[in-house]
Amino acid sequence: MLRAAGRILGRVVPVMFGVVVAVFFLLRMVPGDPAAMILGERATPASIAALRGRLGLDLPLWQQFTGFLAQVATRFDTGDSLVTGSSTRELILARAPVSLGIVGLAVLLAVLLAVPLALAAALRKDGWVDHVVRVLPAAGMGMPLFWIGLLLIIVFAVQLRWLPVGGVGSGPGEPLRSLLLPSLAVALGMAPPLIRSLRAQLIDVLSADFVTTLRAARVPERRILWRHVVRGAALPTLTLLSVNTAYLIGGTLVVEKVFGINGLGTLLFQSIGSRDFPVVQGVALYCAVVVVLVTTLAGVLAALLDPRLRVADARGSGETAPPSAERAPLPDSQHLAPEGFGDSAQHGGGIRR
Repeated sequence: MLRAAGRILGRVVPVMFGVVVAVFFLLRMVPGDPAAMILGERATPASIAALRGRLGLDLPLWQQFTGFLAQVATRFDTGDSLVTGSSTRELILARAPVSLGIVGLAVLLAVLLAVPLALAAALRKDGWVDHVVRVLPAAGMGMPLFWIGLLLIIVFAVQLRWLPVGGVGSGPGEPLRSLLLPSLAVALGMAPPLIRSLRAQLIDVLSADFVTTLRAARVPERRILWRHVVRGAALPTLTLLSVNTAYLIGGTLVVEKVFGINGLGTLLFQSIGSRDFPVVQGVALYCAVVVVLVTTLAGVLAALLDPRLRVADARGSGETAPPSAERAPLPDSQHLAPEGFGDSAQHGGGIRR
């Protein structure tokens, strides 16, 4: 366990340091003077120089970078906003719950949409259900996210009046009701590729030889489907879901604009426009941390679904894989046959009725 945690930290720390370096230096390459933008067009050179000195922008670049690293390491903060003077950490913590709520609820809704539809299409391959499921995701992938959001507002907020038009309510249960429509809009954009990926994987696994073996052994169809087929088909879709989730962490600007929500996407857009270096750096680092956590969690879940990944990881690091992992059932292997089936075949007995 400790060695596995050490391997994870060994992968995360260089990535985070690279993100810190890239965020700091790339922002300094953007043309324009933050002090001049803050003071306006009528600012005098003396006032601009004074503000640059107060903000530390007149220091050499390496001194600015070392100060930035020290502040991140000790205070988990990237400094005060150049526009409002508020702490970047406070600004992020005030808006992060809204954006995380949209992303988390959108992922949940996308999975609830993708799994039943992909199962229905794979179990009825080339039937009318399969054709409908294949057409709907193709149509959904061509719809812009803002257009989906506007349609949901017209139907559920204006016509039916079930949910609020925009903003985030403060009463009991109101925050959840306020986030349902934007989360549904994001989920409808995420679900089509998940449905297509999961459907294709399910069809491949259903046609595998070990599924035929399990059916010949009279294993219940529901057990075959949920314990073996879905488990074996979920890995590529899980990877795709983690990539889409990581993209959404900092990409909720469109849905926040449509629904009038002040989240991290809106904060990032405003900070870039005003050249607010500390806030942009803070939001970027926050997004990087969440992305690393999401991808790490996806890797852990993939290892739980497929023990071969744990064995390969242990062998790649020079460790000896535990015997339980070596003998773990594989989703696409004949080792999934029920107890007694392989023994009877080895002794020439066949299946006993």
